[in-house]
Order: sequence, then structure tokens, then C-alpha cells
Amino acid sequence: MNMSFLQELFSSITQRDALQRKFGNKSKRASYDHRDLETACHELLHSDGEAASIVMASRALDIYQSLSEDDKRAFFGALAKDFAADPDQIDEAYRIYKSDRSNKHLAVLFRVCEPLRQELLRRLNLAQGATYELVKMRQDFLTLMKGHKDFESINADFVHLFASWFNRGFLVLKRIDWTTPASILEKIIRYEAVHKIQGWDDLRRRLDDRDRRCFGFFHPSIGDEPLIFVEVALTKGIPDKIQPILADDQYDIDAPELADSAAFFGISNCQVGLRGISFGNFLIKQVVQELKQELPNLKNFVTLSPLPTFRSWLEKTYQQDSGLLTPEAQEVLNHLDNPEWEKTPELAERLNEVIRPLAARYLLKEKNSVNLPLNPVARFHLGNGAELHRINWLGDVSSNGMAQSAGLMVNYLYVLENIERNNEKYTARGEIVCSPSVRELSKLGRKLFQGELEK
Repeated sequence: MNMSFLQELFSSITQRDALQRKFGNKSKRASYDHRDLETACHELLHSDGEAASIVMASRALDIYQSLSEDDKRAFFGALAKDFAADPDQIDEAYRIYKSDRSNKHLAVLFRVCEPLRQELLRRLNLAQGATYELVKMRQDFLTLMKGHKDFESINADFVHLFASWFNRGFLVLKRIDWTTPASILEKIIRYEAVHKIQGWDDLRRRLDDRDRRCFGFFHPSIGDEPLIFVEVALTKGIPDKIQPILADDQYDIDAPELADSAAFFGISNCQVGLRGISFGNFLIKQVVQELKQELPNLKNFVTLSPLPTFRSWLEKTYQQDSGLLTPEAQEVLNHLDNPEWEKTPELAERLNEVIRPLAARYLLKEKNSVNLPLNPVARFHLGNGAELHRINWLGDVSSNGMAQSAGLMVNYLYVLENIERNNEKYTARGEIVCSPSVRELSKLGRKLFQGELEK
């Protein structure tokens, strides 16, 4: 029997089925509700043949795509209740294991502790193109789970499985340039989340071989859908402003060999359904390795990062009735209410003397409920082993930069030989590695608080 022929035939059938799911008769699909999907899922779990399971998984995903928002919410409710682990089986397995702590009984205990929905998601993943369909299912779920605490266990199951399916070993790093297929380039324009790409001309500038690089992670099961990508500017010296980098007619260098610094100025996660699955730390480290190999003249690997949430924290801190800051600092910060303050040099300098020190204190001292830096971008880069290197005044004067970051941008420095040591200090002791200049700014920031509130 020609097994190759059978494999190709089976593949064509499953591909046809995937196309039918995508472009099939929508009026027919509209008759389904969550009960049909629950029935299809139970049938899938009781199937014992691979070919039949693939057909059933495809049908279940077909039904899911046709459901209304209310029916999807009802289906997730069923996942939480009817596809959970059985408490009685867990109690019985634990009783047996407690009396005889053998590996055999431990394996049974592990098996019954796993929610049935995890096995369901694995079986759904048998269908052609199902991995991406399940990523989009979780995107729906993240919206629908709001206000439903009983849905949190489902989210944990998604994260558990996706962490395995999107393990670093399965990811493929690709250079994105002007020769990349248009289908991918269109997605880069759409997914750019930090500095919006203003059409094809802007994208072409950001992919210019002379002083730009762009890399993305892809997964074989998702095809041309990027998971995350990073934009890099090749420069002389460490950049402190984003506007020159985004300009369409400004070149810092004429050839990549002239650069001594690589600045990561945009990191965009593309798939909402993969929220909570970390790719960025792997991406940055691998891109650093790729760039070092291509351009051995590069000495500095840094980010040019925004400071989201800083402006809102700053405004709460300098409110008249907060009593946190000295009267002098309070008086200066009141000028932030003037929308034209950055265009007045004298006023901007006075604000600089207050805002940058407060930003240093914010980054080094302000923590969330689990004692990590309050700022999400800081958490990301410091957790990756970077150093808090420099706080740049008026680094982003766009409307968004002024509204979120009070115009500040931050350089986080990646030194390969220090990454593991920095990460250990951060995760084990909560210590943030920073440059002397940032530490001095933080000391100045301390003096801007009312003395009795500082130890």
C-alpha cells in the first residue's frame, strides 16, 4: 500500500475541511447553539480513532465559529462546570496513593487531577489549522471571562497548554524585510502596537537595510501569522529620542557597518489569544545574537522604550491634596496643565529638573501588589536581565508620548554577559540594576518628597 499517497489524500481532506470551516455556508452554521457544541465535544472525547477524531474536532471548531457571543459564553460556562476534574475521583485516587505511595498510584492521581477540558483542547488541536483557531478561541474567552471568576480555571488550562505548544523550541525566528511576502508585511502594519506604521511607505523606511532591522517569531502551525516582532534601529551612539528614528527622511548612518548601537524601539505582541505566554525575552536575546553575528562592530544593545502609566502616576502624586511632594516641586508640576509647556524652553527645563528625578524614583521604588516595578515595560526588560540605563527628557513628544509618559523615554541596556546575573538579582532579591546616572537622579527625586514621608 502506498502510504505516501494515503497521507497526501488524508491531508487534502483535512485541508478541504479547514477551508469549509472558513468559507462554508454561514446560513447553515447559524442554526447551531452551545448545546450542539457541547454534544460535539463529548463525542470527540469518546472517540478512539485518529481519523474520526480529526473529523469530529473539525466539526466542533466549525460549530464554535458559528456561535453568537451569548452561546460562546454559555459554552465556556459548560467548560468550567461539566469539563472540570471529578472531585470524587480525586479523593479516591488520593486515598489509594496515601496508603501506597507508588509511582503507579501517583500517575493515576495526576491523571484524575487534570481537568477534562485539557484533554478536550488537545483533541480539538488535531484538526487542520486548529492551533490558530484555539488561539482565537482564547481571544474570545479573554473578553467573555470578565466578571466570571469561575472562568479563571479555564484560562489557567489555556495558558498551561499554550506554554507547551508555543515552547521556544517550536518557534522560528525570521528576518522581516522588503522581500518578505506581502501577506506578512500587511500584518506587521496592522499589529504594530508601539509606534503606528503610517502605510507602506513608512513600513519600507522601517525595513531599510542601511539602518534598520526587523525580526519576528513564527510558529509552524500558524503559518504566516507572526507571534511577536521587534523593530531595530542601527545608530551611532545610544539614541535618546524616537522622532528622528521614525522620520521618513533622516538617516543616522549610510551603511550598517558604521553603526555601533542597536536600539530596539518597538516590540509588538501580535496574538491577543497568547497573552501571558512570554516570547519577548527569547526574541530580544536571539536578535542580539543574530545582530552580533551579522555586525560585529555593534557594541551597545539597548531599547528606546516608552514609560506608560508614568503620567497618570505623576498626576496623582502632585495633586494639591496629596501632600506627598514639597511645595516647590508641587508648584513646578502644576505647569503640566499647560498643553504648550514643552515649547517654552525655560518652563521645560524647570519641569525637567523635577520630572526626571521623579521618574527615576518611580522606576526604582514604586511597586505593585506583588512587589514588582509598577511600570509594565520596566517589569518586562528588568525581568529579562536588562539594566535601567538612562531616562531621556522629551524623548517622545508625540501626543501619545506626552499623555502617557510626560514625554520621557527610557534606555534599557542589554549586556549579554550580565543578563543572567541581573536577572538573578531581580528575581531573587528584587534588586534593580541601574546606571550611576539613574541612581543619582533617584536621590534627587527623594528630596522632592516631603521629608517626613521618606526614610
